[in-house]
Amino acid sequence: MLSYVRKKLNLHLAERQRRRSRLVSKDGRCNIEFGNVEEQSRVAFLADIWTTILDLKWRYKMTVFISAFLGSWFLFGLLWYAVAYLHKDLPEFNPSVNHTPCVENINGLTSSFLFSLETQVTIGYGFRCVTEQCATAIFLLVVQSILGVIINSFMCGAILAKISRPKKRAKTITFSKNAVISKRGGKLCLLIRVANLRKSLLIGSHIYGKLLKTTVTPEGETIILDQVNIEFTVDAGSENLFFVSPLTIYHIIDKDSPFFEMSAETLLQHDFELVVFLDGTVESTSATCQVRTSFIPDEVLWGYRFAPLVSKTKEGKYRVDFSNFSKTLEVETPHCAFCLQNEKDAREKSKKGYDNPGFALSEPPETIDTKM
Repeated sequence: MLSYVRKKLNLHLAERQRRRSRLVSKDGRCNIEFGNVEEQSRVAFLADIWTTILDLKWRYKMTVFISAFLGSWFLFGLLWYAVAYLHKDLPEFNPSVNHTPCVENINGLTSSFLFSLETQVTIGYGFRCVTEQCATAIFLLVVQSILGVIINSFMCGAILAKISRPKKRAKTITFSKNAVISKRGGKLCLLIRVANLRKSLLIGSHIYGKLLKTTVTPEGETIILDQVNIEFTVDAGSENLFFVSPLTIYHIIDKDSPFFEMSAETLLQHDFELVVFLDGTVESTSATCQVRTSFIPDEVLWGYRFAPLVSKTKEGKYRVDFSNFSKTLEVETPHCAFCLQNEKDAREKSKKGYDNPGFALSEPPETIDTKM
Protein backbone atom coordinates (compact mmCIF):
# COMPACT_ATOMS: atom_id res chain seq x y z
CA MET A 1 0.00 0.00 0.00
CA LEU A 2 2.82 2.37 0.89
CA SER A 3 4.63 1.67 -2.38
CA TYR A 4 1.42 2.32 -4.33
CA VAL A 5 0.93 5.70 -2.62
CA ARG A 6 4.59 6.56 -3.21
CA LYS A 7 4.27 5.68 -6.90
CA LYS A 8 1.18 7.83 -7.27
CA LEU A 9 2.88 10.71 -5.49
CA ASN A 10 5.92 10.50 -7.74
CA LEU A 11 3.70 10.45 -10.82
CA HIS A 12 1.82 13.46 -9.52
CA LEU A 13 5.02 15.40 -8.83
CA ALA A 14 6.39 14.50 -12.25
CA GLU A 15 3.14 15.64 -13.82
CA ARG A 16 3.28 18.96 -11.99
CA GLN A 17 6.90 19.44 -13.01
CA ARG A 18 6.06 18.80 -16.63
CA ARG A 19 3.14 21.20 -16.47
CA ARG A 20 5.38 23.92 -15.13
CA SER A 21 8.16 23.42 -17.67
CA ARG A 22 6.66 25.51 -20.42
CA LEU A 23 8.24 28.48 -22.12
CA VAL A 24 5.04 30.41 -22.86
CA SER A 25 2.13 30.50 -20.45
CA LYS A 26 -1.48 30.31 -21.57
CA ASP A 27 -1.80 34.10 -21.36
CA GLY A 28 1.33 34.67 -23.48
CA ARG A 29 3.95 35.47 -20.83
CA CYS A 30 7.41 34.00 -21.37
CA ASN A 31 8.82 31.85 -18.58
CA ILE A 32 12.52 32.61 -18.95
CA GLU A 33 15.21 34.36 -16.94
CA PHE A 34 18.65 35.65 -17.86
CA GLY A 35 21.66 34.96 -15.69
CA ASN A 36 25.28 36.14 -15.64
CA VAL A 37 24.52 39.20 -17.77
CA GLU A 38 27.58 41.43 -18.19
CA GLU A 39 27.58 44.87 -16.64
CA GLN A 40 28.06 46.43 -20.06
CA SER A 41 24.81 44.84 -21.19
CA ARG A 42 23.03 46.20 -18.13
CA VAL A 43 24.18 49.72 -18.98
CA ALA A 44 22.50 49.27 -22.37
CA PHE A 45 19.13 49.30 -20.58
CA LEU A 46 19.88 52.82 -19.31
CA ALA A 47 20.95 53.90 -22.79
CA ASP A 48 17.50 52.86 -24.02
CA ILE A 49 15.75 54.54 -21.12
CA TRP A 50 12.46 55.05 -22.97
CA THR A 51 11.89 51.33 -23.58
CA THR A 52 13.08 50.55 -20.06
CA ILE A 53 10.50 52.92 -18.58
CA LEU A 54 7.74 51.49 -20.78
CA ASP A 55 8.55 47.91 -19.77
CA LEU A 56 8.42 48.69 -16.05
CA LYS A 57 5.48 47.44 -14.04
CA TRP A 58 2.96 50.02 -12.96
CA ARG A 59 4.11 50.13 -9.32
CA TYR A 60 7.69 50.84 -10.38
CA LYS A 61 6.59 53.31 -13.04
CA MET A 62 4.53 55.30 -10.55
CA THR A 63 7.48 55.25 -8.13
CA VAL A 64 9.70 56.74 -10.85
CA PHE A 65 6.96 59.25 -11.76
CA ILE A 66 6.52 60.51 -8.19
CA SER A 67 10.25 60.46 -7.47
CA ALA A 68 11.05 62.49 -10.59
CA PHE A 69 8.71 65.32 -9.60
CA LEU A 70 9.42 65.32 -5.87
CA GLY A 71 13.15 65.09 -6.48
CA SER A 72 13.19 67.99 -8.93
CA TRP A 73 11.03 70.13 -6.66
CA PHE A 74 13.26 69.46 -3.65
CA LEU A 75 16.49 69.93 -5.62
CA PHE A 76 15.46 73.30 -6.98
CA GLY A 77 14.09 74.19 -3.55
CA LEU A 78 17.60 73.75 -2.18
CA LEU A 79 18.98 75.90 -5.01
CA TRP A 80 16.46 78.66 -4.30
CA TYR A 81 17.37 78.48 -0.63
CA ALA A 82 21.07 78.74 -1.55
CA VAL A 83 20.36 81.83 -3.70
CA ALA A 84 18.48 83.49 -0.83
CA TYR A 85 21.22 82.51 1.63
CA LEU A 86 24.06 83.84 -0.53
CA HIS A 87 22.17 87.06 -1.24
CA LYS A 88 21.40 87.43 2.49
CA ASP A 89 17.65 87.56 1.92
CA LEU A 90 16.76 85.32 4.88
CA PRO A 91 15.35 86.82 8.11
CA GLU A 92 18.33 85.65 10.18
CA PHE A 93 20.52 88.15 8.30
CA ASN A 94 18.26 91.03 9.36
CA PRO A 95 18.10 92.69 5.94
CA SER A 96 17.50 96.44 5.85
CA VAL A 97 14.22 97.98 4.83
CA ASN A 98 15.65 99.09 1.48
CA HIS A 99 17.03 95.60 0.75
CA THR A 100 15.60 94.03 -2.45
CA PRO A 101 15.73 90.21 -2.30
CA CYS A 102 16.23 87.93 -5.28
CA VAL A 103 12.93 86.22 -4.49
CA GLU A 104 10.22 87.91 -2.50
CA ASN A 105 8.90 86.21 0.67
CA ILE A 106 11.39 83.36 0.97
CA ASN A 107 11.96 82.91 4.68
CA GLY A 108 13.42 79.41 4.88
CA LEU A 109 13.69 75.98 3.34
CA THR A 110 9.94 75.36 3.43
CA SER A 111 9.10 78.53 1.54
CA SER A 112 11.91 77.74 -0.93
CA PHE A 113 10.34 74.32 -1.61
CA LEU A 114 6.91 75.91 -2.10
CA PHE A 115 8.34 78.46 -4.53
CA SER A 116 10.08 75.66 -6.46
CA LEU A 117 6.79 73.75 -6.67
CA GLU A 118 4.84 76.82 -7.79
CA THR A 119 7.44 77.67 -10.41
CA GLN A 120 7.73 74.21 -11.99
CA VAL A 121 4.02 73.48 -12.20
CA THR A 122 3.24 77.13 -13.15
CA ILE A 123 0.78 77.69 -10.30
CA GLY A 124 1.80 81.30 -9.73
CA TYR A 125 0.00 82.33 -6.55
CA GLY A 126 1.59 85.79 -6.79
CA PHE A 127 2.88 85.89 -3.21
CA ARG A 128 6.43 84.76 -4.03
CA CYS A 129 8.12 86.09 -7.16
CA VAL A 130 11.55 86.67 -8.67
CA THR A 131 12.82 90.22 -8.78
CA GLU A 132 15.27 91.79 -11.20
CA GLN A 133 17.84 92.26 -8.48
CA CYS A 134 20.12 89.27 -9.29
CA ALA A 135 20.77 87.47 -12.57
CA THR A 136 21.40 84.18 -10.79
CA ALA A 137 17.76 83.89 -9.75
CA ILE A 138 16.58 84.71 -13.28
CA PHE A 139 18.89 82.09 -14.77
CA LEU A 140 17.72 79.49 -12.24
CA LEU A 141 14.10 80.32 -13.04
CA VAL A 142 14.70 79.71 -16.77
CA VAL A 143 16.52 76.43 -16.11
CA GLN A 144 13.81 75.08 -13.83
CA SER A 145 11.06 76.05 -16.27
CA ILE A 146 12.78 74.25 -19.16
CA LEU A 147 13.61 71.19 -17.08
CA GLY A 148 10.07 71.04 -15.72
CA VAL A 149 8.63 70.98 -19.25
CA ILE A 150 11.02 68.13 -20.17
CA ILE A 151 10.06 66.09 -17.09
CA ASN A 152 6.35 66.68 -17.70
CA SER A 153 6.60 65.67 -21.35
CA PHE A 154 8.66 62.54 -20.65
CA MET A 155 6.67 61.20 -17.72
CA CYS A 156 3.23 62.01 -19.10
CA GLY A 157 4.24 60.58 -22.49
CA ALA A 158 5.51 57.40 -20.82
CA ILE A 159 2.24 56.90 -18.96
CA LEU A 160 0.17 57.59 -22.09
CA ALA A 161 2.30 55.16 -24.11
CA LYS A 162 1.95 52.55 -21.36
CA ILE A 163 -1.82 52.85 -21.36
CA SER A 164 -2.14 52.73 -25.15
CA ARG A 165 0.22 49.79 -25.71
CA PRO A 166 -1.29 47.12 -27.98
CA LYS A 167 -0.51 44.52 -25.32
CA LYS A 168 -3.83 45.44 -23.71
CA ARG A 169 -5.60 44.81 -27.01
CA ALA A 170 -4.16 41.32 -26.95
CA LYS A 171 -6.18 40.61 -23.79
CA THR A 172 -9.33 40.60 -25.90
CA ILE A 173 -7.99 37.86 -28.20
CA THR A 174 -8.53 34.42 -26.70
CA PHE A 175 -7.56 30.90 -27.67
CA SER A 176 -9.27 27.64 -26.78
CA LYS A 177 -8.02 25.83 -23.69
CA ASN A 178 -7.21 22.71 -25.68
CA ALA A 179 -6.12 21.78 -29.16
CA VAL A 180 -7.84 18.82 -30.83
CA ILE A 181 -6.83 16.30 -33.47
CA SER A 182 -9.48 14.93 -35.82
CA LYS A 183 -10.29 14.55 -39.51
CA ARG A 184 -11.11 17.66 -41.50
CA GLY A 185 -11.69 17.53 -45.22
CA GLY A 186 -10.52 13.92 -45.33
CA LYS A 187 -7.18 14.82 -43.71
CA LEU A 188 -5.94 14.42 -40.17
CA CYS A 189 -5.55 17.90 -38.68
CA LEU A 190 -4.63 19.61 -35.44
CA LEU A 191 -7.26 22.27 -34.75
CA ILE A 192 -7.25 25.32 -32.46
CA ARG A 193 -10.02 27.84 -31.98
CA VAL A 194 -9.33 31.60 -31.62
CA ALA A 195 -11.78 34.45 -31.06
CA ASN A 196 -11.79 38.24 -31.10
CA LEU A 197 -13.90 39.55 -28.21
CA ARG A 198 -14.16 43.06 -29.68
CA LYS A 199 -16.17 44.12 -32.70
CA SER A 200 -13.21 46.11 -34.03
CA LEU A 201 -11.10 43.98 -36.36
CA LEU A 202 -7.43 43.12 -36.53
CA ILE A 203 -6.14 44.22 -39.93
CA GLY A 204 -3.70 42.04 -41.84
CA SER A 205 -3.87 39.17 -39.35
CA HIS A 206 -1.35 36.36 -39.74
CA ILE A 207 -1.20 33.18 -37.70
CA TYR A 208 1.63 30.68 -37.34
CA GLY A 209 3.15 28.31 -34.82
CA LYS A 210 6.42 26.98 -33.41
CA LEU A 211 6.95 23.51 -31.99
CA LEU A 212 9.50 23.59 -29.18
CA LYS A 213 11.22 20.36 -28.20
CA THR A 214 14.59 18.97 -27.22
CA THR A 215 16.50 17.34 -30.08
CA VAL A 216 19.85 15.61 -30.42
CA THR A 217 21.85 16.27 -33.59
CA PRO A 218 23.78 13.52 -35.43
CA GLU A 219 26.93 15.06 -33.94
CA GLY A 220 25.61 14.42 -30.42
CA GLU A 221 24.72 18.03 -29.60
CA THR A 222 21.61 18.45 -27.44
CA ILE A 223 19.49 21.43 -28.48
CA ILE A 224 16.98 22.54 -25.87
CA LEU A 225 13.99 24.48 -27.18
CA ASP A 226 14.67 23.54 -30.78
CA GLN A 227 12.10 25.33 -32.94
CA VAL A 228 10.16 23.74 -35.79
CA ASN A 229 7.81 25.80 -37.97
CA ILE A 230 4.15 24.78 -37.84
CA GLU A 231 1.96 26.08 -40.65
CA PHE A 232 -1.59 26.97 -39.61
CA THR A 233 -4.34 27.94 -41.96
CA VAL A 234 -8.08 28.42 -42.28
CA ASP A 235 -10.18 27.69 -45.32
CA ALA A 236 -9.36 31.16 -46.71
CA GLY A 237 -5.60 31.01 -46.02
CA SER A 238 -3.25 31.97 -43.20
CA GLU A 239 -3.01 35.74 -43.87
CA ASN A 240 -5.49 38.64 -43.88
CA LEU A 241 -7.99 36.76 -41.73
CA PHE A 242 -11.55 38.08 -41.60
CA PHE A 243 -11.65 38.08 -37.83
CA VAL A 244 -15.26 39.06 -37.27
CA SER A 245 -16.22 35.77 -35.60
CA PRO A 246 -14.31 32.93 -33.89
CA LEU A 247 -12.11 30.99 -36.29
CA THR A 248 -10.93 27.40 -36.20
CA ILE A 249 -7.38 27.22 -37.47
CA TYR A 250 -5.85 23.88 -38.40
CA HIS A 251 -2.52 22.28 -39.19
CA ILE A 252 -2.54 19.39 -41.66
CA ILE A 253 -0.67 16.39 -40.26
CA ASP A 254 1.11 15.07 -43.33
CA LYS A 255 4.50 13.48 -43.91
CA ASP A 256 6.25 16.84 -43.43
CA SER A 257 4.54 17.50 -40.10
CA PRO A 258 6.35 16.79 -36.81
CA PHE A 259 3.09 15.24 -35.56
CA PHE A 260 3.18 12.57 -38.27
CA GLU A 261 5.14 10.13 -36.09
CA MET A 262 2.80 10.57 -33.12
CA SER A 263 -0.29 8.53 -32.38
CA ALA A 264 -3.14 8.58 -29.91
CA GLU A 265 -1.27 6.15 -27.67
CA THR A 266 2.14 7.87 -27.77
CA LEU A 267 1.07 11.53 -27.74
CA LEU A 268 1.42 11.97 -23.98
CA GLN A 269 4.84 10.32 -24.04
CA HIS A 270 6.31 13.10 -26.17
CA ASP A 271 7.83 16.20 -24.61
CA PHE A 272 6.97 19.26 -26.69
CA GLU A 273 5.33 22.66 -26.50
CA LEU A 274 3.28 24.11 -29.33
CA VAL A 275 3.40 27.92 -29.32
CA VAL A 276 0.83 29.70 -31.50
CA PHE A 277 1.23 33.33 -32.60
CA LEU A 278 -1.32 35.74 -34.02
CA ASP A 279 0.00 39.01 -35.46
CA GLY A 280 -2.20 41.86 -36.60
CA THR A 281 -2.73 45.62 -36.69
CA VAL A 282 -5.23 47.20 -34.30
CA GLU A 283 -7.89 48.94 -36.37
CA SER A 284 -8.40 51.87 -33.98
CA THR A 285 -4.74 52.74 -33.25
CA SER A 286 -2.84 51.20 -36.21
CA ALA A 287 -0.44 49.62 -33.70
CA THR A 288 0.98 46.17 -34.32
CA CYS A 289 -0.29 43.55 -31.88
CA GLN A 290 0.88 40.01 -31.17
CA VAL A 291 -1.06 37.39 -29.23
CA ARG A 292 0.48 34.08 -28.23
CA THR A 293 -0.38 30.98 -26.26
CA SER A 294 0.97 27.47 -25.92
CA PHE A 295 -0.18 23.87 -25.69
CA ILE A 296 1.61 20.95 -24.03
CA PRO A 297 0.81 17.27 -24.75
CA ASP A 298 -1.79 17.11 -21.94
CA GLU A 299 -3.71 19.92 -23.64
CA VAL A 300 -3.93 18.19 -27.04
CA LEU A 301 -7.00 15.95 -27.31
CA TRP A 302 -6.84 13.17 -29.92
CA GLY A 303 -10.16 12.12 -31.42
CA TYR A 304 -12.14 15.25 -30.61
CA ARG A 305 -13.54 18.22 -32.49
CA PHE A 306 -14.89 21.59 -31.37
CA ALA A 307 -18.58 22.07 -30.78
CA PRO A 308 -20.34 24.54 -33.13
CA LEU A 309 -20.88 27.98 -31.64
CA VAL A 310 -22.19 30.22 -34.48
CA SER A 311 -25.91 30.20 -35.22
CA LYS A 312 -28.40 32.39 -37.06
CA THR A 313 -31.41 33.89 -35.31
CA LYS A 314 -34.88 34.35 -36.75
CA GLU A 315 -34.17 38.06 -37.11
CA GLY A 316 -31.28 37.29 -39.48
CA LYS A 317 -28.49 38.05 -37.01
CA TYR A 318 -25.53 35.79 -36.38
CA ARG A 319 -25.09 34.76 -32.77
CA VAL A 320 -21.90 33.44 -31.16
CA ASP A 321 -22.35 31.22 -28.11
CA PHE A 322 -19.08 31.44 -26.20
CA SER A 323 -20.20 28.71 -23.79
CA ASN A 324 -19.20 26.27 -26.54
CA PHE A 325 -15.93 28.02 -27.33
CA SER A 326 -13.67 25.41 -25.71
CA LYS A 327 -16.22 22.61 -25.62
CA THR A 328 -15.16 19.46 -27.49
CA LEU A 329 -17.05 16.48 -28.87
CA GLU A 330 -15.58 13.01 -29.29
CA VAL A 331 -15.52 11.79 -32.89
CA GLU A 332 -14.18 8.76 -34.71
CA THR A 333 -10.57 9.47 -35.64
CA PRO A 334 -7.68 7.32 -36.91
CA HIS A 335 -5.24 6.67 -34.09
CA CYS A 336 -2.27 7.88 -36.20
CA ALA A 337 -1.63 9.81 -39.41
CA PHE A 338 0.33 6.92 -40.87
CA CYS A 339 -2.72 4.66 -40.56
CA LEU A 340 -4.91 7.19 -42.34
CA GLN A 341 -2.33 7.41 -45.13
CA ASN A 342 -2.33 3.61 -45.52
CA GLU A 343 -6.12 3.55 -45.63
CA LYS A 344 -6.14 6.13 -48.41
CA ASP A 345 -3.48 4.24 -50.39
CA ALA A 346 -5.37 0.96 -50.04
CA ARG A 347 -8.64 2.62 -51.06
CA GLU A 348 -7.06 4.16 -54.15
CA LYS A 349 -5.45 0.87 -55.19
CA SER A 350 -8.75 -0.97 -54.81
CA LYS A 351 -10.39 1.43 -57.27
CA LYS A 352 -7.77 0.81 -59.92
CA GLY A 353 -8.00 -2.05 -62.52
CA TYR A 354 -5.12 -3.66 -64.39
CA ASP A 355 -5.36 -5.03 -67.99
CA ASN A 356 -3.31 -8.09 -68.97
CA PRO A 357 -2.70 -8.07 -72.76
CA GLY A 358 -1.76 -11.77 -72.75
CA PHE A 359 -4.95 -12.83 -71.15
CA ALA A 360 -7.33 -14.80 -73.45
CA LEU A 361 -10.66 -16.21 -72.51
CA SER A 362 -11.03 -19.85 -73.53
CA GLU A 363 -14.31 -21.68 -73.40
CA PRO A 364 -14.46 -25.46 -73.12
CA PRO A 365 -16.19 -27.27 -76.02
CA GLU A 366 -19.75 -28.23 -75.51
CA THR A 367 -20.36 -31.95 -74.91
CA ILE A 368 -23.50 -33.76 -76.06
CA ASP A 369 -24.75 -36.31 -73.67
CA THR A 370 -26.40 -39.37 -75.34
CA LYS A 371 -28.37 -41.88 -73.60
CA MET A 372 -28.04 -45.49 -74.54
